[in-house]
Amino acid sequence: MDPATVDTVPTAVGDARVSWFPAGAPRLVLALGHGAGGGIGARDLAALAAALPARGVTVALVEQPWRVAGRKVAPAPKTLDTAWRELWPALTGAGPPVVAGGRSAGARVACRTAGPLGAHAVLALSFPLHPPGRPEKSRAAELLGTGLPTLVVQGERDPFGRPPEFPAGDHELAGVPAADHGFAVPRRGGPGEAATLALIAGRVAGWLAALPG
Repeated sequence: MDPATVDTVPTAVGDARVSWFPAGAPRLVLALGHGAGGGIGARDLAALAAALPARGVTVALVEQPWRVAGRKVAPAPKTLDTAWRELWPALTGAGPPVVAGGRSAGARVACRTAGPLGAHAVLALSFPLHPPGRPEKSRAAELLGTGLPTLVVQGERDPFGRPPEFPAGDHELAGVPAADHGFAVPRRGGPGEAATLALIAGRVAGWLAALPG
């Protein structure tokens, strides 16, 4: 599915890029950043961009400047946050409230910046609660500090943090059966990729529909 429009947005750390998948009469914009190991073609981001416009949600898939420039390694979190803050006005200019979100490293960026930017809520896909095998290196403070309605969608086999590892808080947590960090599932004996992506899209759509305001 191709975006309706693609905007280049200058920031202090390079040009970002926003691919728009518009709803006919949007009540929300869902802005989604990518992870450190991939781009906006990730299966969960693509599935949400395909499914949500029909439910009144415009989806904006955001490519960080390092990715636009063709670099293979993501910069420091501070640089990611700088780019996200500076491209934010391009997301809010559409008019409807903006939900900040992303997968993996993009989820961390959304959590760290959503409150000061005035986001409506936060969607964290595959939030990397800790490095694999290092639960003592918790990033829970980022998630718990949003101060906003927050949904975490987490694979039950995610080595960066399985659902039972997440601390209690104001956020909602939706586990995805048999899924890993990229929401891949076993080819045999599991729910299958199409069903998994439909589950994710349905859970996110329901949560967005229930948001106040």
